[in-house]
Amino acid sequence: MEHIATALTDAISGAFGDKAVALIPGIISLFPILEMRGGLIAARILDIPYIQALITCIIGNIIPIPFILLFIRKIFSFLKRFKHLGKLVTKLEEKAMSKKHKVERNLFIGLILFVGIPLPGTGAWTGALLASLLYMDIKKASLAILIGLALCAVIMSIITYLIPYIIASV
Repeated sequence: MEHIATALTDAISGAFGDKAVALIPGIISLFPILEMRGGLIAARILDIPYIQALITCIIGNIIPIPFILLFIRKIFSFLKRFKHLGKLVTKLEEKAMSKKHKVERNLFIGLILFVGIPLPGTGAWTGALLASLLYMDIKKASLAILIGLALCAVIMSIITYLIPYIIASV
């Protein structure tokens, strides 16, 4: 993570100036797998103030969600027409659907917890993909994902900012 943060810092500060470095956590939060978890960790490494980091990470993590919820099934359907891309899409669908049991009983609460508890393979991207593939109502899915992001923000804030602050104060 430190290598990614350093490389982005060098690239962004060189191109846009030092103040643009504060956007790095938001940029990292845009990417699947890293999402808000990676963004807040990078913000801590880069010594970006907490509120600024939190806002950019939330915005960065939210940006792709409507596109996934609205268009992913159509995009997947189109990509399946191509031999190699079809295989990749099928793998992505299978990976998302393998998580189905974690949210299936109560989709709304399950999706909140799936997005909110920062574990590998969970998060807003996979949650949105799963909600879309399960044909969950877009409004309910969006609300569940937003609540899940808030939960993730609380958990990751404690891990990346509060605990190190307490340890440093002792």
